[in-house]
Amino acid sequence: MARVYLDTSFFSTCVSKRTSPRSVGWRETSNEWWETQATRHVLYVSDEVVAELSDPDFDQGPTALAMLRGLHLLELNADVRGLAAILVREKLMPVPSVSGDAIHVAAATIHGMEYILTWNVRHLANPNKRTHLATVCLRLGLIPPQIVTPDLLMEADE
Repeated sequence: MARVYLDTSFFSTCVSKRTSPRSVGWRETSNEWWETQATRHVLYVSDEVVAELSDPDFDQGPTALAMLRGLHLLELNADVRGLAAILVREKLMPVPSVSGDAIHVAAATIHGMEYILTWNVRHLANPNKRTHLATVCLRLGLIPPQIVTPDLLMEADE
């Protein structure tokens, strides 16, 4: 069973009401992954996911938050915050380093996740960032997780 960190975009996509073809496709894929693949892995989130899904401007927040029940919670400790600051300084992640994408990647890396599951293809599941992320992490003695979209992890599981 792989250790998988689920970022906010996974949950928000599962409960999205958007009707564009891409949004509908991502929602269907996310829900299929949740229903058929989630039990094949050990799933983790962080307080950053909880905070982002708790945003009062996110109408589907309560539904998304309900999906977190029973998942493991990663601690956002000093090591996580330190790595997040490095990822921002190295221009791998957007500012601020105290929240958002940098925290997701740092938490998953520090806590030894094998995968980050995300639909954030701009900042996270971006193939152009893989080598740079690996270089920075390896320089620090860390192994970065593979950052993938649900459809890719579903294919890997088959």
